[in-house]
Amino acid sequence: MKVLAADAIDPQGIKFLQEHGIDVHVNAGLSAPELEALIPEYEALVVRSQTKVTQAVLEAGKRLQVVGRAGVGVDNIDVETATRCGILVVNAPTANIVAAAEHTWALLLAMARHVPQAHRSLKDGEWSRAKFTGTQLRGKALGIIGMGKVGSLVAKRAQAFDMRVLANDPFVSAQHAESLDVELVSKEELLAQADFLTIHVPMTASTKKLLGDDELKKVKPGMRIINAARGGIIDEQALYEAVEDGRVAGAAVDVFSEEPAHNSPLLKSDRIIVTPHLGASTVEAQTEVSIEVAEQVLSVLRGLPAQHAVNAPMVLPEAQVLLGPFVDLGTLIAKVATQLAEGQLQSIVVTYSGEIAQHDTQFLRASVIRGLLEPISDERVNVLNADLIASQRGMKIDEVLEETPETYRNLLTVQLTTASGTTTVAGTAVFGQSHIVQVDDYRLDITAGDGSML
Repeated sequence: MKVLAADAIDPQGIKFLQEHGIDVHVNAGLSAPELEALIPEYEALVVRSQTKVTQAVLEAGKRLQVVGRAGVGVDNIDVETATRCGILVVNAPTANIVAAAEHTWALLLAMARHVPQAHRSLKDGEWSRAKFTGTQLRGKALGIIGMGKVGSLVAKRAQAFDMRVLANDPFVSAQHAESLDVELVSKEELLAQADFLTIHVPMTASTKKLLGDDELKKVKPGMRIINAARGGIIDEQALYEAVEDGRVAGAAVDVFSEEPAHNSPLLKSDRIIVTPHLGASTVEAQTEVSIEVAEQVLSVLRGLPAQHAVNAPMVLPEAQVLLGPFVDLGTLIAKVATQLAEGQLQSIVVTYSGEIAQHDTQFLRASVIRGLLEPISDERVNVLNADLIASQRGMKIDEVLEETPETYRNLLTVQLTTASGTTTVAGTAVFGQSHIVQVDDYRLDITAGDGSML
């Protein structure tokens, strides 16, 4: 088996593959035509963010089984074409979470004690102490929006500074929050109470400009804000204005809506610390990323499942005829339930009624988990990793099997119970088309197309 590394990959990942009998060729900086000409010789391709894995490259890779992304994002890979060509796409989503959490704390501490500004002042020949008086962390409230992997690590480290930790994430169980010594609150409460605010959510349609001018007017006076997650989650112009007029005492930002960030308004303020997207830039993180993606690639080449498969099939071919339409339905009704539910999640019940209850439910359960998390997480959920991702958030899913449904031949129901009440959404599939047939106590029939629904 031959693997082409088309970007500079840490040598430990290359060594791992070689030790397992894989012939690895490192050839970074290839042009698109050069990559297209070389790829027919290889079973696997490993890239970082520089190389574009286009439709032409994938279609030319007649022997290609897997594309490995040494990192999280796969925007540079045509995943749709890879799926059509039967090529698995894998990534390394967990290897750099410690680096991201630590950089968050580096920014927070530097901001609290004015480290960059004091450094520059002293280098310029000044000896000014009074104007760089900082604030201590003990006894302060740290607000965290998004309690995924990175947010959870940030919360754990806050305990060492004797900080009170507030968190906003509707899909984290109370038990999981308690284990981290975190108090779950609404976003409004968090904005009003936190002395420091850090964000750890993906960039999605629902999180774009999550903190805009309206939200920044509601923050606790003197709050300090950190964004080491994704650019665009905070409105950069609104943050600049909030810092300049004193509503926000300071900010520290590692990610920008446009990168390289030469034109961001955040660069104009001396009270805003900026770094050029360094969250994953540690020697250890790059080593771990290369090893993690190498392990994924090796598993695929050996015919084994890869835990972090971006485009893993949600259902096996032999179950496709019956379960295939219900996989899409499960994701749909879970997304609807997520958007209708209010309050902190307490329990999830999935009910399978009819013939679908006689089959392995792991595919449908994974589709429901994907629907629950898709609006609020960038974790790519598939049948291989769904249960792991749910358990990491403390999500407990109870399943009910009913082989004799009352009304429909097959019915899939998702019921979410939160602190505010219970939300129920049920659906069925007719000739492969998803139908929502129940919302709470209302019976109805909505044919779900490919577009948006109100």
